[in-house]
Amino acid sequence: MNTPAPPEPLEPPQDKADPVTAAAERARRREQAERDNPATPVTLRLVQIGVLGWTIVTPMLLGAYVGHLLDGWLHTDVTFAAGLLVVGAALGLWLAWRWMQRQ
Repeated sequence: MNTPAPPEPLEPPQDKADPVTAAAERARRREQAERDNPATPVTLRLVQIGVLGWTIVTPMLLGAYVGHLLDGWLHTDVTFAAGLLVVGAALGLWLAWRWMQRQ
């Protein structure tokens, strides 16, 4: 039995002058790696979904909690809780977007 050669590492291309070319090269390497090793475990996909979920939810919960504490301290209704919940959602979505772009 022949053992297949390990796939080449998914390193970014050396030419960083053109981001479109760099993204196309990363996509080509990712597709080649998928063709070389098509069996991606289901658990890996579930972990990726979990990471994305917690990346978005955690800043939202922290924002809501800190806002709730500020509302109690300053005797406001839900002003800070709602505002920091939205800020947390924006931060979480931005972090998830960055994480997906690196994958």
